[in-house]
Amino acid sequence: MQYRRVGRSGLTVSRLGLGTMTWGAAVDSYEANDQLTAFLDAGGTLVDTAPIYGDGACEELLGSLLAKTGTRDDVVLAGKAGFVRRGGRVVKDGSRGGLLDQLDTSLRQLGTDHLDLWQIHTPDLDVPLEETLGALEHAVRTGRTRYVGVSNFTGWQTGIAHTWLAGRPDGIPLVSSQVEYSLVNRDPEAEVVPAARHLGMGLLAWSPLGRGVLSGKYRGGVPSDSRAASPQWEEFVGAHLTPAKSGVVEALARASEGLGVTIAHVALAWLVDRSQVSAAIIGARTTAQLLENLASEDLELPPEILQALDDVSDAAR
Repeated sequence: MQYRRVGRSGLTVSRLGLGTMTWGAAVDSYEANDQLTAFLDAGGTLVDTAPIYGDGACEELLGSLLAKTGTRDDVVLAGKAGFVRRGGRVVKDGSRGGLLDQLDTSLRQLGTDHLDLWQIHTPDLDVPLEETLGALEHAVRTGRTRYVGVSNFTGWQTGIAHTWLAGRPDGIPLVSSQVEYSLVNRDPEAEVVPAARHLGMGLLAWSPLGRGVLSGKYRGGVPSDSRAASPQWEEFVGAHLTPAKSGVVEALARASEGLGVTIAHVALAWLVDRSQVSAAIIGARTTAQLLENLASEDLELPPEILQALDDVSDAAR
């Protein structure tokens, strides 16, 4: 496994991170244990989580596995706050009180006294940004997290947030921005990537396989057991199941055939080659899927293939 600094900070993470969004729901405790073991055995360090993941069961499950395996000190634990469940719905809560309550709950469930990275999961436009950012500052000052970042912020929101925090008496900078980024979603390159580069922040890419589309599983249609076949996820995945974006998948398929690797390997190798990307966060339903994606670390794409993928994905925007 290769490792990178997160932006210009001292935080070092594995270039591939482990996503836990479905742990406690689609991924049970036995499978989660196998995935965590496989990830750590491969040299992975970054584990990304949030209190709403797994219908609220993820962090307690992850905490129990870290305690059972004694591996808390081997991982870079990246948590989030900003979404809560109320009345059967998931809603935003960027208030200082709400965020710090979520952080304390996460620490208790994860069985640790601090996170390595704590991120605001999403902007809450109903709460003053200074109040939201104040929760990050307080968390660092009280030792509940070592570093702070944002998630799903636009470029201008990132710039304002970084400037406000860095200008505080203790000068606490944002070190990371987590956004959806892949060959079928290059939107971050318009604002977020330049902002992160200017501010010295690293990018954590969620859904690096384009919500599963870049695995190639949808080339022949929608499999009955896939997320796109589920009413809950149909619209989410369908956003990347367009004729233009299918051309990106076909270009990946041609590259993968020539290199003798999987389509997913090529997609992940393209992403981690981007200089501002500190890590791509990969999630999997099975340990076999996780191991297959982790094997992409051995692949370095030739310049001509990188350029060809740049061109075809740029045309598909």
